[in-house]
Amino acid sequence: MTRRPLRVGNASGFYGDRFGAVREMLTGGPLDVLTGDYLAELTMLILGRDRLKNPDLGYAKTFLRQLEENLALAHERGVRIVANAGGLNPAGLAQALRELAAKLGVPVSVAHVEGDDLMPFSEGALTANAYLGGAGITACLRAGADVVVTGRVTDAALVSGSAAWWFDWAPDAYDRLAGAVVAGHVLECGTQATGGNYAFFTRHDVRTPGFPLAEIAEDGSSVVTKHPGTGGAITVGTVTAQLLYETQGVRYLGPDVTARLDTVRLAPAGPDRVAISGVLGEAPPDTLKVGVTRIGGWRNEVVFVLTGLDVDAKADLVKTQLAQALSGVATVTWTLARTDHPDPDTEETASALLRLVVRDPSPDRVGRGLTAAAIELALGSYPGFHVTAPPGPAQPYGVFTSSLVPATTVPHVAVLPDTTRHPIPPISAPPVPAPPLSAPPAFEARGSGRGAPEGARGATPVPGTGPAAATTRAPLGALFGARSGDKGGDANIGVWAESDAAWQWLRATLTVDALTTLLPETEGLPVARHELPHLRALNFTVAGILGAGVASGHRFDPQAKALGEWLRARHLDIPTHLLSSDPAPEGTRP
Repeated sequence: MTRRPLRVGNASGFYGDRFGAVREMLTGGPLDVLTGDYLAELTMLILGRDRLKNPDLGYAKTFLRQLEENLALAHERGVRIVANAGGLNPAGLAQALRELAAKLGVPVSVAHVEGDDLMPFSEGALTANAYLGGAGITACLRAGADVVVTGRVTDAALVSGSAAWWFDWAPDAYDRLAGAVVAGHVLECGTQATGGNYAFFTRHDVRTPGFPLAEIAEDGSSVVTKHPGTGGAITVGTVTAQLLYETQGVRYLGPDVTARLDTVRLAPAGPDRVAISGVLGEAPPDTLKVGVTRIGGWRNEVVFVLTGLDVDAKADLVKTQLAQALSGVATVTWTLARTDHPDPDTEETASALLRLVVRDPSPDRVGRGLTAAAIELALGSYPGFHVTAPPGPAQPYGVFTSSLVPATTVPHVAVLPDTTRHPIPPISAPPVPAPPLSAPPAFEARGSGRGAPEGARGATPVPGTGPAAATTRAPLGALFGARSGDKGGDANIGVWAESDAAWQWLRATLTVDALTTLLPETEGLPVARHELPHLRALNFTVAGILGAGVASGHRFDPQAKALGEWLRARHLDIPTHLLSSDPAPEGTRP
């Protein structure tokens, strides 16, 4: 007998997301499962430092407070809760939840998933966690758990593990699992699927976007939607944007299944409803990713305000005056942001910002002594000298790295509500031959199109874009959306078109060389391009642009969240007929 679709929602995309979202989702409409994603690379470092101070911590404390207000409501409505808020201490959070339930008099059963913590791992590691799949979640739900908390599982596993329980899927139901993984990837970042951080945000009221949910069918297809009356929007565009977020190729590798992103098809299914279908799955790899955080050293910074004329000369003077004080520091980075305007009518718009960032293994070399040396210049440097903040002490910064370990070496365990420990065996089925890609993976290490900003043309002829075609100099974002994000020290930039004609031009024009010309900060870094034709999208990965990851504060935008928006702001010659075409409303686009 076919079971009705699973209604699974999301109430958190990161540790610190909207506190009231759990209640909003529980009261906004029917749900079967409510998930919450609390973990990220930076979060693991934060939790690791918490655990150093108190071994009983290491989990997302806000989740416990959210359930203090909403556990009775979830029980009353029959909604199961699945969250990775356990972080580094899922057993500790599970016990705290049992104590909370007893205190509130709510008869719920609590289970947790563990085994991801691989500490001690290597010298200097603060945390080391394998990315587990959803099978442990499935086992806990099958045992009757009302609340399941995990450590470091993949973000999408919260949804795929719940779907496998609901439909009793076998571990080798790869296409169905892949469909649920794709739905989980859309939901995992909360309101990013409902118009938050969306390139075309002015089309919708996104002042308070609602959180998303998915109706997952037994065959793995799904419809992404949100509760009636909530803000934001669900469109093919918003779902495309989230699908491209933090993915790094055509094959989306996971511990339960490899989802083929080149097979994903999106279609409008009504107001604020987008259908996902056609997803193919393949066997997962026999390794698991391990995320490792370390304290990388100590950092400090000073931001000098340079106002009016001779900005470059003023910056050179400060650098010269501080050269001796900086001579023994391991890493010194100067950045001049020319935020000043000609003939400015306010002092702020007359000013540029000179940012000094220092890093060193010793806090003494980048502590108050160094920042005090900068402040001592106040009466003997450039005219108008001032800084944005008083001198401060050195702060520790983190480093994130990842590696692979054999899946057979990681003790994935579901601790059931009765405390029975249920080992989850690694998937041992031999990989089936992979079907051919629906389009070439287009892994392009160096493409054609150098010099794209001035009249770029790709290698593939596109109708209506020949030498005689009229073009208009315009920002790429006038026609295309983008979404970017981080994976350790790497970044991805997904770019998509809204029409077939625009897609053909984008595909031919935005080569790797064109991208690196438009974004000079990527020059010299390994860049790969992947095509996702069903989404009318290109996905670029830029290796090493974020240095040692977000916690190290390597660059101005340490998580590459705005890298896509920078790309959209760059100008190039776009066929005029593409810019003048009137796109259909988002809800009606195929």
